[in-house]
Amino acid sequence: MKRQLFIVLIALLALNPVFSQEKSAFDVGEWFKFKMSYSGFLKAGNATLTVRDSKINDKDVYHVVGKGWTTGMIKWFFKVKDRYESYFDKETIMPYKFIRNIDEGGYTKDLEIDFDQTKNLAYINDKKHNKKTVIETRPNIQDMVSTFYYLRNNLDVGTLKIGDEVRVDMFFDKENYGFKLQFLGEEIVSTDFGDVEALKFRPYVMAGRVFKEEESLTLWVSKDKNKVPLRIKADLAVGSLRADLEAFKGLKHPFKIVVDN
Repeated sequence: MKRQLFIVLIALLALNPVFSQEKSAFDVGEWFKFKMSYSGFLKAGNATLTVRDSKINDKDVYHVVGKGWTTGMIKWFFKVKDRYESYFDKETIMPYKFIRNIDEGGYTKDLEIDFDQTKNLAYINDKKHNKKTVIETRPNIQDMVSTFYYLRNNLDVGTLKIGDEVRVDMFFDKENYGFKLQFLGEEIVSTDFGDVEALKFRPYVMAGRVFKEEESLTLWVSKDKNKVPLRIKADLAVGSLRADLEAFKGLKHPFKIVVDN
């Protein structure tokens, strides 16, 4: 699992970058909690995502805080405590600042990245190694947290056809990364809250040490206006990982359930 435990959850989650608040899929106060299991039975950990209000250079922005941690038996031999933060524009969902502070079984990172979306530059402050660098980014770059919210707002479900692909330029650590998502169709997903109509996607990942192949991930999001992440499944090089929505609050739109539990 290692660092992929939380990265898988929020990195998954372009089109027209301009949208109205009426069409927005989320707002301040939204909160998700996920439960994760390893190989289908062993509880692996939890993760949360919270949308807050903040300011960057006197500009109102969304401030999303993501946390992930191991629980149960796994934490005794592999402890994870991750924190991710993204500050992004309320209209364009373009990020201004990204923070990654993680401790995963002794593997640590403490990065703070400031984005200049006009000059297409990323100012990276590696606090762990006391090193600062500047890297050129692709236009309209996203960070690994803002990508999730950007797609929720801009994905045109009405025109999606099975096999269609959505691509977003994402900046991860110190590199530009081409993120690709393929639409697989619709399904009814059984959740703790009842049966929910869902859109099914395949995020493409790098095969190798962690994932068996590029098509190792599957993601389900609610078909309603919220685009709530319901479930993620990952086939790992060793075992499998699953994340399920356990609790939520502060949704902007009604959460549609087909059959109540």
